[in-house]
Amino acid sequence: MKTSKILKFIMVLIASVAITSCVQDDDYTIPSSLGDEENAAVEELMATATEISFAQVKALYTPGSVLEPIDTDVYVKGYVSSSDHTGNFFKEFFIQDSPSNPTAGIKVILNQVDTYNQFNLGREVVINLKGLYIGEERVGNGVTTIGGAIQTDQFGTKVLSLNEIQIKKQVLRTAVTEEITPKVVTFSELTNDHVGIFVSVENVEFPESLAGQTYFDPNEVYDTKRTMQACGGFDYTYFKLETSGFATFKNESLPTGNGTISAVVGKTFDGASLILALNSTDDVNMNGERCSLLDPSDFSTIFSEDFESAVNNTNLDFPGWTNFAEAGSRVWREKTFDGNGYTELSSFGSGNPENIAWLVTPGIDMDAQDNEFLKFKTAQHHLDSPENTLEVFVSTDYDGSNVLSATWIPVAADLATQSNSWYEWVDSGLIDISSYSGTLYVAFKYVGSGTNEILDGAYQIDNLEIIAPN
Repeated sequence: MKTSKILKFIMVLIASVAITSCVQDDDYTIPSSLGDEENAAVEELMATATEISFAQVKALYTPGSVLEPIDTDVYVKGYVSSSDHTGNFFKEFFIQDSPSNPTAGIKVILNQVDTYNQFNLGREVVINLKGLYIGEERVGNGVTTIGGAIQTDQFGTKVLSLNEIQIKKQVLRTAVTEEITPKVVTFSELTNDHVGIFVSVENVEFPESLAGQTYFDPNEVYDTKRTMQACGGFDYTYFKLETSGFATFKNESLPTGNGTISAVVGKTFDGASLILALNSTDDVNMNGERCSLLDPSDFSTIFSEDFESAVNNTNLDFPGWTNFAEAGSRVWREKTFDGNGYTELSSFGSGNPENIAWLVTPGIDMDAQDNEFLKFKTAQHHLDSPENTLEVFVSTDYDGSNVLSATWIPVAADLATQSNSWYEWVDSGLIDISSYSGTLYVAFKYVGSGTNEILDGAYQIDNLEIIAPN
């Protein structure tokens, strides 16, 4: 009897050791048998199914439509951009379409916690979509989500989490883990197209009013949204950082300096607003000196155009300006509304499959002063596609007439996007052009279509200025 008890104890001890050895740890080690099985499943899927892009996945869902399981042999491949290691994400992870310079992200919801042990940050994941659903986790939130089932209530039909069997058979890892390089953006540039993407924003700080506060407000229950601000020359731009009440860093104090924050773009619970969510406070580097806004009284205007002399619904014909159609028939138009003049280009109704139009300022003497900045405002209406574009360029070798023979250098600016309300004026921010000498020209290039209804939106420009210190 005594020997039997000893043998039983030894067997239990061996079994417990064996079970412990099979638990995945933080270095994402995959047991050999599971790795072999998963690798074989990935190879079979790639050999027998067709890969589709993130854009194609998103196109499988139309808000308000009846959700049906995907019935074709297709898969999508992406790289994990979020991590629940710190508890700031729960039963979900995001994938983006590339480890660097991504263009789209998708959410995956699953009935599993501590997903970082399996779907670690940067892991290449291949998802067999057959039998799964594409939709929204909360109806109307605008976040494309892969789920394993659906549920209909008074608000509509939403997707539900993948179950354990679906996770094992259809959410497959490869042996590849890439370093996720954050996409550098400004707060003003963030749109719905960035949801699920790991981004980085520079020159960021928390308002002085939040000094001494923590990431999570103990008076709240689920999530806390803390305002962040970025210096934009004469004013700040703002964005929200959302932290879960279950995050391990929730009681850490907010940094008081200025610097960089890298996080995943997400949405609030109701989908009304974009937010950033941290994977870890290791991605917060705000130890620099706080920024100081510029004082407008310290600057003078060296060139400006407010379009107040515009004659409504005529082709723009201001002295010194170039209004040129590279493709199609449309050129920039003079417009007035409610006493305000501006210029606009829309390809709607042109009948041209492609409309490309340039608007170029008169030349500005850059040698007459130093430390010049460019600023202007843009607005949009009826934009339905990011392919309907407005770009900004500068040139110092433009001859004043031949637009296409000049060297045009792209300029980064905050421009109106689909996420802005129609006719909402968006400030470009201060654009540093002080490195240029000689005669500088600023150009706006519109691309659209008069035969494709999602590419026939309009862009508007107003209040262009070039300023320099007094």
